[in-house]
Amino acid sequence: MLKRLLVIAVAATFAAGLGYADRSKKIVNLPVNKTAPTSGSQMFTNYCAPCHGMDGRGHGALAAALRKSPTDLTELTKSNRGRFPDTHIVVVLQNGVDLPAHGAVEMPVWGPILGRMDQAHTQDRLLRISNLSRYLESIQAR
Repeated sequence: MLKRLLVIAVAATFAAGLGYADRSKKIVNLPVNKTAPTSGSQMFTNYCAPCHGMDGRGHGALAAALRKSPTDLTELTKSNRGRFPDTHIVVVLQNGVDLPAHGAVEMPVWGPILGRMDQAHTQDRLLRISNLSRYLESIQAR
């Protein structure tokens, strides 16, 4: 009986510790306004720049709140042997990426606007992804 009570007490203490740890995580809420699907630059400014920085180099205002530094988006072509990885970019924008910095597969800001959750507006979503991908290609380091 005493052994069972001790196990229950240890389990309860462990569960309480987990609950406290969850509350101590930093949660960053970023107000995001939906932008025009035709402007890759405007979408980048609203959705990407808070983490990746206005220049795309990974030094945005919210970068410090992430578990891993954001990718330098200006080096995508260089790290892909001189070819812009457009197919990879489309896949990431549609499905997110499994990186610890994002906390979840969907990039936090993109979910309802660019990701799978916006299936009702497929044409709008595809236009957004295409224009944002083209903008990312335009900021590649030469």
